[in-house]
Amino acid sequence: MEKNLDARLKEEYVSSEEIFKGKIIGVQVDTVRLPDGKTARREVVKHPGAVVILPLTDNKEVVLVRQYRHATGEILLELPAGKRDGGEEPLACARRELEEETGYQAQEMRVLTAFYTSPGFCDELIYLVMAKGLLKGEACPDDGEFIDVVTLPLDEAVRMVLDGEIKDAKTGLGILACRGLEEQC
Repeated sequence: MEKNLDARLKEEYVSSEEIFKGKIIGVQVDTVRLPDGKTARREVVKHPGAVVILPLTDNKEVVLVRQYRHATGEILLELPAGKRDGGEEPLACARRELEEETGYQAQEMRVLTAFYTSPGFCDELIYLVMAKGLLKGEACPDDGEFIDVVTLPLDEAVRMVLDGEIKDAKTGLGILACRGLEEQC
């Protein structure tokens, strides 16, 4: 992209006010100067970042977790995922979360891509990590996590995303990315 085009779009940071700081997120209100010189306020949810893991068995099955999500009031089917702790590297976080939530260890892991979850108001960046060469072990969820581990054929998982049965965005993106990268999955 050309720099002069970016200048027509970029906002300049002026100041920030912290509104809330919790265990997982923070909320701040930023004052910014717009490209036309006016000022505006932007509400921003601050998040340390996360990983979502796409665990694939040798038989092209996807390992997912079922868990209740209070914010939605629903039990959702999701790829294993978790928050990065204090600048933790994405692959280290992915290994930890995969084993904690599913009991699986992966002999091969690699970052496929990274994406923002809701860039209109949140800075959360999630790394999508492929995990292969899975070895089954014992799950050890965090305190307060109650999880069922589910294994589905990749084709069925794709169908469930497209039919709206899988509602979690990071899971849908991960499963459809795998379909798009078929030769690598």
